[in-house]
Amino acid sequence: MYSTFQLAKKYLKYYLTASNGKGHGVHSPFVFDFITNVLRDKKTYDCYQTIEQQRSKLLTNTNTIEVEDFGAGSSVIKSNKRVVKDIAASSLKPKKFARLLFRIVQYYKPATVLELGTSLGITTCYLAKANEQAIIYTCEGSGAIAAIAKNSFANLRVNNIELTEGDFAKTLQPLLNKIGKIGFAFVDGNHRREPTVEYFTKLLNHSTPSTVLIFDDIHWSAEMEAAWKEIQGHPSVTLTIDLFFIGLVFINPDFKVKQHFTVRF
Repeated sequence: MYSTFQLAKKYLKYYLTASNGKGHGVHSPFVFDFITNVLRDKKTYDCYQTIEQQRSKLLTNTNTIEVEDFGAGSSVIKSNKRVVKDIAASSLKPKKFARLLFRIVQYYKPATVLELGTSLGITTCYLAKANEQAIIYTCEGSGAIAAIAKNSFANLRVNNIELTEGDFAKTLQPLLNKIGKIGFAFVDGNHRREPTVEYFTKLLNHSTPSTVLIFDDIHWSAEMEAAWKEIQGHPSVTLTIDLFFIGLVFINPDFKVKQHFTVRF
């Protein structure tokens, strides 16, 4: 993982060189539409407040749990015995990005949504509320964390989520076989190059031309940046959007020329 100083330098470079996020100078109608109607959508949706109230409860939860970690590990918490509020503080996606994921699902309306890395279930609830007609398949390696996520689902009365527990290396392919085709996937799991590229390859095999793939923490480390470059260079990828903390991948063959955009968010 990069140090805080290294990340700050990278973010500053991103901020100074990225498109301003208002759509000016973007010569892709699809990306202009995405920026205008999704990225810059400032509406406050009904579910925002209730989900953030659940986040607040997790941020004050002092219970200690035993966590199985199948990924690259927590950059903040080193012990397998962890306090729930510390997990919430370090692992939950900030509301800015959780709400962006909500808006993407709400706008494009994928019928099947997959999340790799449930954590405590906050982002999962945003995804579920974005399209209540869709099934949200979410995967979590740790049984103890999954139990807390299920409690979040119950508290928010979300009923369109199916949670799979266990190591992604063992659970992902059987789950994809069950799902068939995916419309949207958010990958927030093992933050290493090889597993990330492997997830991408498996997801690609179950995608359609309209599938949206989103990868978290693409600049978190040299390995994640290498994975992001490899994904961008794949022949099936026709369009990517770099928002620094997350990267969006599109495989729509209607985009005749491969394009990469870096947009300020």
